[in-house]
Amino acid sequence: MAPGTNSGAAHPVTATGQKIEDVMEKKVVSDASAYIRSYTAKRGRNAQLAELGITESRSYTGEEALKNNLIDAVISDVAGIVEQYDGKQIRRFDDRPEMLHLLGATIETFEMTPRQRILSRVLDPNLALILALAGLLGLYVEITHPGLILPGVIGGISLILALFAFNMLPVNWAGAALILLAIVLFVLEATVTSHGILAIGGIVAMIAGGLMLVQGPIPQLRIRLSTTLAVALPLSIITVLLVRLVYLSHQTKSTTGGEGMIGEEGVAKTDIHTGGKVLVHGEYWNAFSQTHIPTGSRVRVKRVEGLRIEVEQL
Repeated sequence: MAPGTNSGAAHPVTATGQKIEDVMEKKVVSDASAYIRSYTAKRGRNAQLAELGITESRSYTGEEALKNNLIDAVISDVAGIVEQYDGKQIRRFDDRPEMLHLLGATIETFEMTPRQRILSRVLDPNLALILALAGLLGLYVEITHPGLILPGVIGGISLILALFAFNMLPVNWAGAALILLAIVLFVLEATVTSHGILAIGGIVAMIAGGLMLVQGPIPQLRIRLSTTLAVALPLSIITVLLVRLVYLSHQTKSTTGGEGMIGEEGVAKTDIHTGGKVLVHGEYWNAFSQTHIPTGSRVRVKRVEGLRIEVEQL
């Protein structure tokens, strides 16, 4: 073992870190215990302490493992391993003795491939959370602003990578539900008057959901509080602003085209019934009405029908 490291805590869990069902757990623990007893007995190790690493999740420092005959040595680097084991005789599992000749041996280092490095990054729960939220935000921008393309592309890729990561991680769906609730609260904050209550609720739900989302057995398989805070606060501001802008744009009355004419007032320049002329915004329009309107009357535009407008007398 290397200095400052520990080993043990080998109680069986599922591949995603979740607890095994009781009956199956007993079978798996019994099988693993028998295997470790057989292995350590063959190597002349301390079988009792090794088994406790499985049954009670005991963990041992390098010094403790060395003292209790669980390992051969505590060595800090490869050169130390070569020096320690060169000329040492070992016994293989088939009981054949073999002398180790390590001095002058070629040492090869196998690095992760680019694919493995990318996947190891994507499977980081902190990055997975960022990808998921960035994906949702990108798709929302693309849906509300069709034709931008880039937000949709980035959002789609980010969301797919996040789904891949969450499929491999021990996801707590209550955490996912809290994150979705937070997004809904941010959207509502932008469309109704809540004096910030909905936004605060959304931030709290986002932080709680982020912390609960991935519940791994080790810290590396959990989302850090710093990541959750760094994501929740900016996302709440961006989401509220975007939704607010979209909401206001939908509420703003059109001032151009046919829609801009509805509700405007003008003057009848001829008698109007099935046809006639009105002056609106300094422009002459062909007009019609459900009732007879005499020349010179004030009128209001009810709707636009092609190049004609329907008016009513004020």
